[in-house]
Amino acid sequence: IIQFMDKRISRNDAVSYVKDGMTLMVGGFLTTGGPNELMDTLSESDVKELVLVTNDAAFTDKGLGKLISGKKVKKLITSYIGSNPVAIDLMNESGMEVEFSPQGTLAERIRSAGAGLGGVLTPTGIGTSVENGKKIIEVDGREFLLEKPIKADIAIIGASIADESGNLFYKGTTRNFNPLMAMAAELVIAEVEEIVPTGTFEPENIHTPAILVDHIYLKKN
Repeated sequence: IIQFMDKRISRNDAVSYVKDGMTLMVGGFLTTGGPNELMDTLSESDVKELVLVTNDAAFTDKGLGKLISGKKVKKLITSYIGSNPVAIDLMNESGMEVEFSPQGTLAERIRSAGAGLGGVLTPTGIGTSVENGKKIIEVDGREFLLEKPIKADIAIIGASIADESGNLFYKGTTRNFNPLMAMAAELVIAEVEEIVPTGTFEPENIHTPAILVDHIYLKKN
């Protein structure tokens, strides 16, 4: 008989892994599919000086946006901050460093870290301020930017369903950045809506395999 470890974790224990100065990836798209309950708890903690990697800055009062509003983020690596006025103000007042990365490029940088690659070559940003400080490589007469991988100490992601061993399934567009981030961090914590017995999923319905997931937190709401 094969025994599977139950990876369930409490809300407080989950956020206790996040320490000052860590690089933290947070899944979701404007909080859709994101680990919003864990972000609520983390925003109430004493953690600070985080480097936050995320698709967007979310909203001032929801999800990962609360980390920004609470001034817990020293650097934000993202593709969009327009939905969060606090993030805009902090950037303009030099209260938070913001590194913009086009959305597709951001996804590829995270994916390349998970795949063990040295980076990704993209024409996006050539001739704009995006290329500042970056290496330009010519391939077959065409210029590309070398965009380096992004890795994280911890990824906190959202998923629709997990089994007890940590295999994850995402419904619809909630998949977004979550599977990529699960590949690119040393520790992965998934906030899920439902936990089912191991063996429930058909193999083809597993979007993130259990080997990538360290802990699962079952949402209360």
